[in-house]
Amino acid sequence: MKDCARGVVLIVDDVETNRVILGEIIADMGCKTVLAENGIQALEKAREELPNLVLTDISMPEMDGYELCRVMKANVETKGIPIIFISAFDNPKDIVKGFDLGGGDYITKPFIPELVQARVNVHLKLYEATKGIKEANRRLQVSVNEQLRQMEQERKNVLYALAGVAAENSWHAGDYIDRMKYNCRILAQSMQLSPMFEDQISDSFVETIEFAAPLCDIGNIGIPKEILQKQSALDEEERERMQAHTRIGTKLLEDLKVTNDYNDFIQISADITHFHHENWDGSGYPEGKRGNEIPLAAQIVAMSSMFCALTEERSYRQGFDREKALEIMQREAEQKFNPHIFSIFCKVARQLR
Repeated sequence: MKDCARGVVLIVDDVETNRVILGEIIADMGCKTVLAENGIQALEKAREELPNLVLTDISMPEMDGYELCRVMKANVETKGIPIIFISAFDNPKDIVKGFDLGGGDYITKPFIPELVQARVNVHLKLYEATKGIKEANRRLQVSVNEQLRQMEQERKNVLYALAGVAAENSWHAGDYIDRMKYNCRILAQSMQLSPMFEDQISDSFVETIEFAAPLCDIGNIGIPKEILQKQSALDEEERERMQAHTRIGTKLLEDLKVTNDYNDFIQISADITHFHHENWDGSGYPEGKRGNEIPLAAQIVAMSSMFCALTEERSYRQGFDREKALEIMQREAEQKFNPHIFSIFCKVARQLR
């Protein structure tokens, strides 16, 4: 037979003569044949070597052809394999039932070699074509995902660059961003072990907050340096302009929403940027949120940010040591922080940078 497809064909029939005849007809096409006496044996053979096509009798002991088809179509590894039913009966109800179960064709006995070969050839080619399309789609999806990942990483790099400039304009030390990432991760991981927070903090949340935390003050990119670096108290107008950095940063982040995975990062980043100056008692800004109205990520970052700011050296003062920084934070804890998170923060303070 010209232009034959090649592959492994599983032949299932409880009558040996039928198996032998079909085996010879299909072997003449250049295909490898695997023989089984019933559905159970066929499933074992399929596990040993995945076939490209199954020809199965309908009426067999232990497991008939219909049940074999149902089982194979329910299995993710074999559901795509085409199945041709073979039977001495040509009752339309039998044929329809086979198609309903996922069968692809129907051949009646006695076998006409040319007809068997033609149908087998068609289904083998269709199977190979379908596999080729699926593989092409898989490669395309991998390529698209990789491009999206690269785009997202490039956007994150831009955000970190902006955050770095904002931190420098605010007189933060060069290692401020790395310290923020590390400390937020330590605190979030420690909270994950607490029964109070274990349902709210997943491994994914920990990873995301680590990379989102340094963006908390990215809005400072839009605040004049003379306000950011002013060493005396801000007047009312300057204070309002300074507080606007939460809205500037949030707008910048929300304009970058693209894919679903990236949006998870952006959403948590926006929550942090917008709400990390809110206080537990409602005295913060920009919206006066209180208690657990404040997103959890913003609560974590607010605590870590204050610790990093207190312990870093500024041009106008030395950095406080860990104990002094915690003492200062303790004075304002009831106003600023979730008491349960602050308790955990104090317990892990020796691990912080």
